[in-house]
Amino acid sequence: MSGEGRVPVEVLKVSATSKPVAVAGAIAGVIRSKGRVEVQAIGAGAINQAVKAIAISRGYVAPGGLDLVCIPAFIDISIDGEERTGIRLLVESR
Repeated sequence: MSGEGRVPVEVLKVSATSKPVAVAGAIAGVIRSKGRVEVQAIGAGAINQAVKAIAISRGYVAPGGLDLVCIPAFIDISIDGEERTGIRLLVESR
């Protein structure tokens, strides 16, 4: 199966200082319009904020009949020429 005809997934980058409620609103908006979103986080603090945001966003979209699931994976990201390992959380509805 090739990637032809598939819409690229929107990426939200979360930091340790991101506000979970704001990120949750962004996740809910993208889910409603595109059906899936990728959340990227590097470091324990950022991952904590991302997971909280996903939990909050489930409550935002549930009244519309959407049930969110999260598929985690590791990613390698280059920041200022340095390779870092982060977490990719693919969020979609089932």
